[in-house]
Amino acid sequence: MAQQDTDQQHTGVLPVDDEGFVIDTEDCEERETAWRERGTSRPITVVGNPVLHKECRDVTDFGDDLQQLVADMFASQRTAEGVGLAANQIGVDLKVFVYDCQDDEGRRHVGVVCNPRLVDLPADKRRLDDNNEGCLSVPTAYAPLARPDYAEVTGQDEKGNAIKVRGTGYFARCLQHETDHLYGYLYIDRLSKRERKDALRQMAENEPRYPVVAND
Repeated sequence: MAQQDTDQQHTGVLPVDDEGFVIDTEDCEERETAWRERGTSRPITVVGNPVLHKECRDVTDFGDDLQQLVADMFASQRTAEGVGLAANQIGVDLKVFVYDCQDDEGRRHVGVVCNPRLVDLPADKRRLDDNNEGCLSVPTAYAPLARPDYAEVTGQDEKGNAIKVRGTGYFARCLQHETDHLYGYLYIDRLSKRERKDALRQMAENEPRYPVVAND
């Protein structure tokens, strides 16, 4: 997809393509490193923590506190070796997620989305992918979950500019998964009772590879 002509003005943090979607595949290593090196890694909240099970508050202040939160989220994501992280996964009740995720073609995507909303797709774009899904907040557990293999999200970047993000394959799953988090849903909430029970059993039987917040 072609980038907009350089003489076209775009006020967002990332450039956009000719359909208005952010180009989040350029300078990924530099951008992720710059965020992560300013941040402090925090432990991950796990299923059962109340902050994970309710809709988060909208981001309305795009100042220094949000910038530090985003930096901490990138640092936490790297420590946990994740591909996406929502703010409530480090205990913060705000609608923001970060991602560092490859799509099925091997393209790396790095970005920030505040106040995300999934676009309701027409039927011809609803091809389902039923691959395994996991979650940093349900450590060591995996289960197959059917989701559309293409996703579009609207929202704002870390400076408050309106953005659109789209992804295919694994990256589409990431966009849907992280947006779900901010509305109080874990992927295991979309499983059958038997599958959910199995996922929680996997979690109970294994040790997470990163620091987590124990539920009281």
